Amino acid sequence: MLALVVAGTRPEVIKLSPVMRAFEDSDINYIFVATGQHYSFRLFQKFIEELKFPEPDYNLDIGSGSQAYQTARAIEGLEKIISQANPDVIVAQGDTNAVLSVALASSKLNIPFVHIEAGLRSFDMTMPEEVNRVVADHLADILFVPTERSGLNLLHEGISREKIFITGNTIVDATLQNIELAEKKAEVDIPSGYFLLTLHRAENVDSERRIRNILEALEELDEEIIFPVHPRTVQRIESFNLAGNFHNIKQIKPLGYLDFLFVLKNARAVFTDSGGVQEEALTLGVPCITLRTSTERPETLEAGVNFLAGVDREGILKAADKALSGINFNLKNPLGDGQAGKKIVETLLNLKAEGRLDLKKPEKKIGEEKRRFLRVGSELKGKRIYNSNLEIQRVIQSGRELFPGENLILEQDMLIEIIERKFY
Repeated sequence: MLALVVAGTRPEVIKLSPVMRAFEDSDINYIFVATGQHYSFRLFQKFIEELKFPEPDYNLDIGSGSQAYQTARAIEGLEKIISQANPDVIVAQGDTNAVLSVALASSKLNIPFVHIEAGLRSFDMTMPEEVNRVVADHLADILFVPTERSGLNLLHEGISREKIFITGNTIVDATLQNIELAEKKAEVDIPSGYFLLTLHRAENVDSERRIRNILEALEELDEEIIFPVHPRTVQRIESFNLAGNFHNIKQIKPLGYLDFLFVLKNARAVFTDSGGVQEEALTLGVPCITLRTSTERPETLEAGVNFLAGVDREGILKAADKALSGINFNLKNPLGDGQAGKKIVETLLNLKAEGRLDLKKPEKKIGEEKRRFLRVGSELKGKRIYNSNLEIQRVIQSGRELFPGENLILEQDMLIEIIERKFY
């Protein structure tokens, strides 16, 4: 099997690294493509150097620009590489413009697209990332979801159960694999009792009102805050004349991956608008205050480690007070056990062996599709989903929806939604 693995940003490389390592452990050949959406050497290249990771086989070097520009350039470049390489599968992770480009290019060339970290939803379509992840999920042929909830999100949107596999999130793999190395090799001096701040989302840093509210609220905490500043955020702080206005917030240059993990692990709490940092903080048991009005990672909130603050002073201070009063950390990480990369590769090998990665033009057209609910009776009781002879899309037991995994056993009075198709 030949895989084409595509990443556009440093977080994508981090989350894909356990998958690429699992490819190597299984002697699977892969081609690594970087779209170059992160144009800063410090934010992208340094990670590859730190972990002695292979250089990309191709770098499209797209750089900054509008979303339309980045997406179009990536599709154009990917189309050429895909046509030349003719891979068995194309793999991407997350919700960036790079992922959207991969999904579109793969579908146009009829190569199976594998979407890792599928099914996340903020239910806020004003977020560019939400648009990207929804489109990518609906174009994907195989969807690896981190949790049952994310799998259910896909079922609710009509995506076939047979395409969805729950594996956990690869960010847990990467964090657990690298935290010990980070504590040994980190090259950053840290004070005692500090907070960590990351801020990069366009809706926050491009709004003078929002970024001012956030920084003023954090300054009011009267605590030392380490702020590795993203290049985009530096530009906005300067253009809004905010530089030099804050004494407790210590701006430093962007950190390499290992340095960042070290700083996060030792922080009293982290304030962030990053999705990945929410997951890393949960994995490391660090209180997280999310500077957004919504999150596509609700499991982190339910775990009692993450607190949704919004972007206004009152909400930020209230969330900070909750987080600092003590977290109720559940040692069982809802995002997985650190084996997601291995599970993903094992599943792909099984699907390849079963012929399920071969995209074929259907011989028949679907004339009609109907969905209806049935209540499980004696004829179905005790059977597993995969041998029920029914295409089961949803399962509800005592008012609670369950993800219909292959090993789920049907029980008396369960409510199941089935799909019936007529061909002509």
